[in-house]
Amino acid sequence: MNIHQQSSKAQDRTLSVWFQKVQNGEIKLPRFQRHQAWDKKRITSLLDTISYNLPLGITLVLDVGNEEKFDSRYLVTAPQTGGKVNEHLLDGQQRLTSLWRCMNNNYDSEKYFIYIPEFDNEDDGMKFDQMTAYCQSRWFKRDKLYPLWADSPKFCFKKGLIPVNLLLPFDIKTKIDDWIKEAIGHLMPKKGDEAFEDKYEYYYEKKTQLDKKITELREIISHYNLPYLALPSSTSIDIALQVFINMNTNTKPLSLYDVIVAEVESVKSVSLHELQAELDEKYPRVKDYFKLEQLVLVTSALLQDKLPNNKGALEMSKAKMVDNWATLMDGLNKMVVFMENEGIYSRQILPTNAVLGVIAALYAVIPESLDERGKAEILLRKYLWSSFFTDRYENTAASRAYRDYLMLKKIIQKEHKENGQPYIEQDVPVLDREFFAISDMDFLAKTGWAKRENIRARAIICVASKLGAYDFSDGQKLTRSNLKNRDYHHIFPKAFLQNLDVNPDLALNCAMISSSTNKSLGAKSPLKYIKEKTEVFDNDTIRHRLNSHLIPMTRLVEIEEAKALESKYIERQYKQFLKERAAIMLEAAEQLCEGKNITIDSILSSNSTFSAEVKELDEEVSKIELATRRLIAEKLGGNKHAKEVFNDKLVESAEGKYNSWLKKNAGVEKENPISVRTALNNLTLSDYKDILTSKQHWQLFEDVYGAKGNVMNRYTQLGTMRNRIRHDNELSTVEKKDGEAAIEWFNTALMEYLD
Repeated sequence: MNIHQQSSKAQDRTLSVWFQKVQNGEIKLPRFQRHQAWDKKRITSLLDTISYNLPLGITLVLDVGNEEKFDSRYLVTAPQTGGKVNEHLLDGQQRLTSLWRCMNNNYDSEKYFIYIPEFDNEDDGMKFDQMTAYCQSRWFKRDKLYPLWADSPKFCFKKGLIPVNLLLPFDIKTKIDDWIKEAIGHLMPKKGDEAFEDKYEYYYEKKTQLDKKITELREIISHYNLPYLALPSSTSIDIALQVFINMNTNTKPLSLYDVIVAEVESVKSVSLHELQAELDEKYPRVKDYFKLEQLVLVTSALLQDKLPNNKGALEMSKAKMVDNWATLMDGLNKMVVFMENEGIYSRQILPTNAVLGVIAALYAVIPESLDERGKAEILLRKYLWSSFFTDRYENTAASRAYRDYLMLKKIIQKEHKENGQPYIEQDVPVLDREFFAISDMDFLAKTGWAKRENIRARAIICVASKLGAYDFSDGQKLTRSNLKNRDYHHIFPKAFLQNLDVNPDLALNCAMISSSTNKSLGAKSPLKYIKEKTEVFDNDTIRHRLNSHLIPMTRLVEIEEAKALESKYIERQYKQFLKERAAIMLEAAEQLCEGKNITIDSILSSNSTFSAEVKELDEEVSKIELATRRLIAEKLGGNKHAKEVFNDKLVESAEGKYNSWLKKNAGVEKENPISVRTALNNLTLSDYKDILTSKQHWQLFEDVYGAKGNVMNRYTQLGTMRNRIRHDNELSTVEKKDGEAAIEWFNTALMEYLD
């Protein structure tokens, strides 16, 4: 071997070439490669990097030659062509697989977009200052994939979203043209329309802008350089494996924290490492929630009203960071105490770390007086659980946490807007139910396994933790000290559900119990293994322990008492169990998001009124109610004074209910005069129907609903069902079917305004 020979040089390869090789089946993965593991956060970060044409790391391939050295498999969802394999992808499969899947739009539960600010024409709470990748979660309900707008070019364009699958670097011109046509078709004026030429010019301008932006993005994607190193086909198996291991373990770049340490030393001549050590020694529990250095950076940035991310950490004053150190330490300690009071003891069950810095920084402005601090902590509780049970932090969590923080801070400090009105909870995006609704029963029932870092799944575990989560076996309450000894446990064991058409790995089939209780359960029914493990046979004791996890016992008892356990019977009981637990968990989520300090009794007594099916219908009506409010607020101006828009009778009714609400929420500053948005929050479905169909306003809503008779009929059907449910009356078959038909109609008519 020539000792002066250079090591391998990186070679250029555009993304379009990579994709063509995947399409042809020329690239495969060695079977020792782990399966795709990137979550939506890493995928959106990857898309941001590429859409801004920023560099990525080098990939590694092994030339195959005449014979494959390793057993191999195709990339997930890639065509299995059976053709000649030329390369094995040793390093880079997460990047390439993620790009292939999102650009082919074949993820089951998510769809990816590029957000373009200049195209965003919606007041839906989803605003970003610059172009960014965006992921929308999807779910099936009644054989439809929700949210419906994600498949509508028109509604996507209104939100400023371009689907990433339009950027696939293949010849898809017809698909793109069809999408653009449908996206802006509503802007195309009809002949004879007033100001036809002006409208047509506007339509053509938008069409040109959209076409140009998609073309620009496609050019970036198609020509994006993803360089690679190639090991020759003569490379032995052991050498190839060693190179693979080295590339995945040997690199350790300079971190942002290292940079900040140097800057602090430069401007203040103090050691950030020593300050952090002091923090850790005084408040050792802080690091249980997240990496201590990261918590220091994001909290310091927020204390200076900077974004809680790398950009904010770099921009903040390092001198002020040191000057604020005592405030930061105090805030982080109070954050820990607050989280413990909410039953959240460590990152083991924490749904999202985005809330930690926000809460810690807010303690800097929370008064020390017990009364004021109590009010502020109710607001913090609303914020915390709303962050867990909405999709607010599913995307770009740092920028969203920043906006929530600024609004929460203004409320705590009792600041006023330019118009003299006080800042209210609805000004905090995560607390605005019009834009960030609490996850519904159907979503909760489909939420995946809690051990993975899934926000809603972890939220479900946290509710149980707040209520004590007593162990099935020893009856011990879940605490900070014993949490590390708890496991994520299947309530219905996987073996018991084996070969059934159900998913056992769901958050609602999960409970945190001790490791010893979780062992060797086999294929036994839930109550059977619980009784055997606990040696407790009375149902009252078992019910108390299960209640602390909000686990309904009805299905478990019925299964235990059944004479024959046929597959279809178990499947039905399991699905009903999920529905019933979803209904209970939703009740807990709603109470927590209202700032209430829940108990087992407060949840179960409230939930016992409705069956799971009826609660699901009630929830559907609530979503339509929210969508109607959004529509009316958008068309009539949500920030206008209600008296400018509504008649005196409606305003008087809204003000009466608003004043009653204020009495129950002492400390909230009164909005005077009330806005259209606040009035709508205090009106009924019947009131909405009257507003929509009034002579004064109907022309603004006709294009949404079609015929006025539809509005009258459907809102009446909906209102009848709602009244029967809320007054705890039984629904007749006709009322139920009418209500369900109305829900389906509204799901189509109000698609743009539904979550």
